[in-house]
Amino acid sequence: MNILIIAHALNGLLMIAMPISLAIILTRRWKMGWSIWWIGFATFIISQVGHIPFNWGAGLLLNRSNLVYWSTLAQRVFNAVFLGLSAGVFEEVSRYLVLRFWAKKARSWRNGILFGAGHGGSEAVILGVLVLVTYASMLAMRGMDLSTLVPADQLDLAQQQVQAYWLAPWYDSLLGAVERLFAIPVQICMAVIVMQAFTRKKIGWLFLAILYHAVVDGTAVLLMPTLGTYWTETLVGGFALLSLAIIFLLRQPEPAPSPEPLPAPAPAVILKPVEVTSEHLDNSRYLG
Repeated sequence: MNILIIAHALNGLLMIAMPISLAIILTRRWKMGWSIWWIGFATFIISQVGHIPFNWGAGLLLNRSNLVYWSTLAQRVFNAVFLGLSAGVFEEVSRYLVLRFWAKKARSWRNGILFGAGHGGSEAVILGVLVLVTYASMLAMRGMDLSTLVPADQLDLAQQQVQAYWLAPWYDSLLGAVERLFAIPVQICMAVIVMQAFTRKKIGWLFLAILYHAVVDGTAVLLMPTLGTYWTETLVGGFALLSLAIIFLLRQPEPAPSPEPLPAPAPAVILKPVEVTSEHLDNSRYLG
């Protein structure tokens, strides 16, 4: 059996399994529920509802206009800054708004980690599903006569794509899982930074998260054409280690649990004084 058949499938499965396994470990170790993880999961999707159309519209505007003429280097720098900032603004502001208006009780270091694990986990799971869909399509087209499926003007391109997919080194097919392994700690770090805006009550932490997000994404975009895939992933791995250090540097004591309310005291019984009358004295003669 071609090792690529296993490697491509393993890539997608790992991208899905890693964030879910991390969530299971964290919730069991800290005895926390899954709600904040799912909120983080939803936050990534919410952020992309605005992020993807914005990037598409901005790219369409720039590509179809003659507002500026870019050299190759200037275009690369612009793309790095623009894409890094757009990702930072949409994702970190979405995180802040969700914590501000939805997850109002999530105000601790552990909550920030689980929230970030859900955010990064959402991205990993979605990409993992797309990888598996692509894998299933390529597996079906392997050895097939593509002329029966693809228009003639696209046949050469389709054949090249299928051939490149099945002739790549097996370790290249696992780069998606490696990238998610590095990206999840970075996403957790950003969530923990945003959480500081609430635990330390300073909005500047939100802007710091946006800046850090822009630096991570922008650096990868800027250096990919020069460094290539392997060194760029190594650089992202360096950001992952830096993110882990930041996570532990920002560690704060967990808030003490709220004391259980004391039971309400029983209502006091008020005894009314009995008025002694001659009638009462007469009746008492027959008692006992």
